[in-house]
Amino acid sequence: MPNSQKNIFDFLNSGNNIRWCLLSVVLLAFAITVYPSMLKISEYNYQPGDIAKTDVKSPKDIFIEDQETTEEKRKQAVRDVLTIYDYDDTMIVRLTENIQKAFDNVRKVYENIHAEEEELAPTTQESLPWQRIIEKKTVHDRIWETKTQFEKMLNIHTDENEYRILARYEFSKTISDLVTRILIEILENGVVSGKETLLRENEAGGIVVRILSVRKEIVLTDVRRYYSIEQAKSMVRIIAQPLLRDMPYAILNPVADLTQKLIQPNLTLNRSETEERRKKAAESIKAVLYKIKAGEIIIREGERVTEGHLRKLNALRSQAAEESTLARSMGAILMMMALILILFSFSVPDPLSLSNKDLLFMGCVLSAFFFILKISSFFIEALVRHNPLSISATSLTLAIPLAASSMTICLFMRMRIAGPFALITAACTGIILQNRLEMFFYFLLNGLMAAYWVRHCRERKVFIKAGAKLGILNIALATALKLHTGEFPGVGFLWDVVFAFIGGIGTGIISAGLVALVESAFNYTTDITLLELSNLERPLLRRLMIEAPGTYHHSVVVGTMVEAAAAEIGANPLLVKVSAYYHDIGKIRKPLYFIENQMNAANRHEKLAPTMSGLILIAHVKDGVEIGKENKLGQPILDTIRQHHGTSLIRYFYEKAKARGVDTLTIEDFRYPGPKPQTREIGLVMLADVVEASSRTLENPTPSRIQGHVKKIMDSVLADGQLNECDLTLKDLYNIEKAFNKILNGIHHHRIEYFETPDGKEKKNGSSYHQPAKPAFNIPGKGATNGTDTIRCSEIP
Repeated sequence: MPNSQKNIFDFLNSGNNIRWCLLSVVLLAFAITVYPSMLKISEYNYQPGDIAKTDVKSPKDIFIEDQETTEEKRKQAVRDVLTIYDYDDTMIVRLTENIQKAFDNVRKVYENIHAEEEELAPTTQESLPWQRIIEKKTVHDRIWETKTQFEKMLNIHTDENEYRILARYEFSKTISDLVTRILIEILENGVVSGKETLLRENEAGGIVVRILSVRKEIVLTDVRRYYSIEQAKSMVRIIAQPLLRDMPYAILNPVADLTQKLIQPNLTLNRSETEERRKKAAESIKAVLYKIKAGEIIIREGERVTEGHLRKLNALRSQAAEESTLARSMGAILMMMALILILFSFSVPDPLSLSNKDLLFMGCVLSAFFFILKISSFFIEALVRHNPLSISATSLTLAIPLAASSMTICLFMRMRIAGPFALITAACTGIILQNRLEMFFYFLLNGLMAAYWVRHCRERKVFIKAGAKLGILNIALATALKLHTGEFPGVGFLWDVVFAFIGGIGTGIISAGLVALVESAFNYTTDITLLELSNLERPLLRRLMIEAPGTYHHSVVVGTMVEAAAAEIGANPLLVKVSAYYHDIGKIRKPLYFIENQMNAANRHEKLAPTMSGLILIAHVKDGVEIGKENKLGQPILDTIRQHHGTSLIRYFYEKAKARGVDTLTIEDFRYPGPKPQTREIGLVMLADVVEASSRTLENPTPSRIQGHVKKIMDSVLADGQLNECDLTLKDLYNIEKAFNKILNGIHHHRIEYFETPDGKEKKNGSSYHQPAKPAFNIPGKGATNGTDTIRCSEIP
């Protein structure tokens, strides 16, 4: 790895503050994408007739009031409100009662006069009664005294001649009944003041008549039957003539005049109620709006500004004043931050297990696809305006390969991260595309399935297969969207199908191209790369086979063991197998200093001091890391090389140095630098490495001995604390032990020994078994608590 790249990753892993900085950068990129320099309408202070200096485009969907249409609708609403007239149906009763009371009051005077006359009637022939009559007021005076009260009760004025005629007939009940009958007949027909106004209001579709006593309204369209005041007075004589045919002619005029004076309009215009209703009708009409879509050009550069342009610009300015761009962007940032933190808190059991490099990678992918989406939307707008095939913006949007983001994340960080990432990407997409819920579901589903279909990707062609599957899924989703919007079938649906499939294929192609780029930029290793590294014909492994054949054989056996064990505990079998192949690659530099490569050669450590031998053994870890970097083996394999010994003790040379009485001896000089295994995969390699190497020292490796040996070695590693920092459980260790026993029993199984007879033929000896060669050394084991364990061969000089 270049020094500059190494320095960058060291900086990223320097502290937790980097995590918050990365999150802030991602959220800022999201805010800039959603609100890219909101249009500053205040900069465009145009007047009618000015020439536009630049294109002005609506930053979002806005609605502008069509004032002319709104005003016309309000006027129509006012015209549709019928005029209100109040019909006083109680007026007939009131007037009838008043007429009867007024006439009865005068008739009582007459009754009193007649009663007095009877009392004063002469009992003798004397003239005494006439004297009494002279003392009393005359009848004429008493009747005329009631005139004022009579007029007040009827609320009219009668001239003396009319009153005299009524008095002549002593205000008989017949006269009052005639007046009442004529009045009732006229008022029941209806009398209105201002009949011309009534007829004019009727032309609007009728009038509303409110019957006051019952608070009931009826709509009348024929109002010609109503009398005006003049018509009603004219009708009095017409109605009275047949009624007064058998009565003296002299009484006709008083009756007619009195009735005419009593006539009042019982149908009156309620102007205040009418105006109030018309006002409410006008207010109930909402403003007629027309929509300016996001991205729509309001005015183009060089175009002459008109009143219509100014209305749109003013609407944008007013809405910009009502809405704070900063507040909106902060709200979007806070919502997205909450979504990211909550999703990853639930999906990742230990969020701290994600390194800063992982967070940087996710942030870069998320930000990159933000801008890809925004740039794509700009191109889509341009294509929609200028394409001759009438392709909709929705159809083109379906071709955006956003699922490549979750597919890429799944390749490097597995499905548990890709799922929440797909949800975050879909949510951001829905917001960027003007809060379109259907686009959110579309990109969420194809993002999840795109990640699912490449979760076990080990070949390049998997991308194409996944892209084809995704294209078919996109077609199904596009069909569902069309059914949802009610636009199925049609030409637009065909375009949706075409672009949806293109989006799926494009996702696979883009993801395949991103893999190599991401691996190089972030030093990641995919299963595809691991498969390439697992090829035993690779130059580095061939060199190991030729220069250190014992180490090569040991690494292959360890790879077989860890692959079987990884499948049992749910680890990554491919990663752990490839890591095992290369874990001892550092022994290439000094292969003869490791006993598995010495064959029958002399042991070179016999001439070295124990401390020097310890340094040589420890150096193979550092050498392995250097060789791995030179051959670009990937960070997971480099971590395995560095950690597969942990901080274990090279006990053989430590005890040898103690026996020689070496001055300034410290146990740390004989420990590997570590660190201890940090992952389950590296812990597996450590266990398999120790178990396989030490199993070579077993005499007569029967299944029971192998089982006991494996358990003893694994217990010693566990007791030494080498597995404290990886998340292997006791259940995992039990499953690992079973897998190791199965592989080692297969390697060390017994065979029947063949020997030659005197005639040159081989003969089986059923009682003799092939025994493995005795080990070169039988020395105290490394890391054992009782000091009697057998040391692994790789530590033996």
